[in-house]
Amino acid sequence: MYHLCVRWAVSSVMTRQNQIPTADGSRVTLALIPLWDMCNHTNGLITTGYNLEDDRCECVALKDYKEGEQIYIFYGTRSNAEFVIHNGFFFEDNAHDRVKIKLGVSKSERLYAMKAEVLARAGIPASSIFALHCSEPPISAQLLAFLRVFCMTEEELRDYLVGDHAINKIFTLGNTEFPVSWENEIKLWTFLETRAALLLKTYKTASEEDRSMLEKPDLSLHSRIAIKLRLAEKEILEHAVSCGRAKRLHFQKQLDEGAPLPLYEESDIALLENADAKLPIILRKLEEEEEEHVEEMNQLTPDAVCMNSSKIPVLNGQCKDVNGTQEDPPGGGTVVKEIEKHDPSAKRTEGEPKDADK
Repeated sequence: MYHLCVRWAVSSVMTRQNQIPTADGSRVTLALIPLWDMCNHTNGLITTGYNLEDDRCECVALKDYKEGEQIYIFYGTRSNAEFVIHNGFFFEDNAHDRVKIKLGVSKSERLYAMKAEVLARAGIPASSIFALHCSEPPISAQLLAFLRVFCMTEEELRDYLVGDHAINKIFTLGNTEFPVSWENEIKLWTFLETRAALLLKTYKTASEEDRSMLEKPDLSLHSRIAIKLRLAEKEILEHAVSCGRAKRLHFQKQLDEGAPLPLYEESDIALLENADAKLPIILRKLEEEEEEHVEEMNQLTPDAVCMNSSKIPVLNGQCKDVNGTQEDPPGGGTVVKEIEKHDPSAKRTEGEPKDADK
């Protein structure tokens, strides 16, 4: 009994701890924030920040709340794997759900130096962790750029290194409007389709089996969460397979029909400055991931591919304990007397805090 109490206590703290600045603002420390940390998660924006001047945590309502309504906050753009690990719940309507994969250009490959150079100019490591998303398209601009370089021929690599407008063309690598070539598009979508299909085979159960298991009324809370998470990951991979196949067939048709390749012109650099346009490769830092939290998958052509969730800090808990038995009572959460909606953009200082040492 004692060890169960300890597990419950540790889990309660771990799922609710938050990082706040110290009194002098020189560093951050961990703290519990009573009442606020009872708020459950919903889709939206992060509207909680720390006011250094007044030395207090401030939360802005996501919408107008009536008396007796439960208050929700947005925990951040976490995958369901991260929610399960750090908060102890599975969020059904998670628009940010994703499966992490690690891809890399093999150092033993003959064209490694050229590919690594093109990727470096685009601000992408030769080996990194990317994500397959539940949304459409399933890949980001960064992953599209990586796969295009990964599948380039020597001639195509040379064109992006020393060809006409080579510097500007680097910025089109993540733009769907400017394929490197029809052959390159076919290769990259074939690779994605194959890789996602191979990852699906690593699961011991099929999606239909998981759905059947979820229909059993006697499933424990922990088993139900685990099966839901497993099924969600499979559905993301199945979506990637389906999308990869459709794209491959589309570009094969373009090639067979001799469709002209959209040509890049220097004036197209305006796409980079248009916030409403589909930005090509956005030169921002990719998510940092710790290697020890990545499970290496069987190698196809890249050095390694993995699927796991990374450690991220806890913004708030769902009052459901993965390791213990505590769960929110029906109708749990935080309610209000009357809270009016505020402008989320007003005086917001929050952001996704850095990883807490655990």
